[in-house]
Amino acid sequence: MDFSGAGDSEDGPVVMAHATICVGFTVPRLLRGASRIFLTHSTLVVLRHCAFCYCTVNGTIKSKRKMDHLEKTANNFRQEVISQAKVCEITNESETVKRLRLAIANKDFTFKAGQWVDFFIPGVSVVGGFSICSSPGLLNREGMLELAVKHTVHPPADWIHTECTVDSEVALRVGADLHGYQEGKGNGYKMGTVMLYYSAKTTSDLLFKKNILGLMNAFPGKITCRFHVTQQSSQICKELQPHVTEGRISEKDLEKHVSKDTLWYICGPPPMIESISKLLSNIGVPRNCVFFEKWW
Repeated sequence: MDFSGAGDSEDGPVVMAHATICVGFTVPRLLRGASRIFLTHSTLVVLRHCAFCYCTVNGTIKSKRKMDHLEKTANNFRQEVISQAKVCEITNESETVKRLRLAIANKDFTFKAGQWVDFFIPGVSVVGGFSICSSPGLLNREGMLELAVKHTVHPPADWIHTECTVDSEVALRVGADLHGYQEGKGNGYKMGTVMLYYSAKTTSDLLFKKNILGLMNAFPGKITCRFHVTQQSSQICKELQPHVTEGRISEKDLEKHVSKDTLWYICGPPPMIESISKLLSNIGVPRNCVFFEKWW
């Protein structure tokens, strides 16, 4: 997920997935001239690439000037549907991350797991870009989706943390898939396994830990997780203790999962991505099996 700005270099998850998993209104002034700045493509791409923002399997991250979200993602596929949305719940996931639950007005608005949204705020000229952290099922059942946004000085993220309230109205548009998605039933799909390594400073910084524990209980042997904490000073709660390791994710942790059928997904700030990518290379993971996405 993108939290609109990363924490320290140790923060972020690493996901190993077995190969069988795949894992109407107008906004006045805000969208005026949209046809000039919103680029759409007729095809979806598995690995997104443009000059400044890309999902890569074999490149080294290079620092470039800060770019606007629309500039970074100009070459990405986007749906044409732009929907009004109303904030109906705001939750503090941690001291620096808020979770927004939004009611979607347009019934044609859809998304798939792994997609993000352009986030349009009336009165704010900068467009935000945030990954969706809820499942498509929530949208289908309740007409809702959720975003998790970390506080930064970036205007959309700052607005969410300092001005956004319940009943605030915004507009959303869905961006491209992170990776392929298998649709339909009876297509031979078979659930594989997922191992998540999730690192943060303390257990209070582990966002969605209750949701992750719930998934582990719902899919025993299929979904597992190790939480890593690097600056924990207080006692760890009993519920989390069996799943927590103190210290950063290490080469020893990862090497036990190496196989020809394993895909590796890394999410976090650039130093963390560089570090984990190097660890994976050291233990013989092919570059074309490692995926990460750069938002900075």
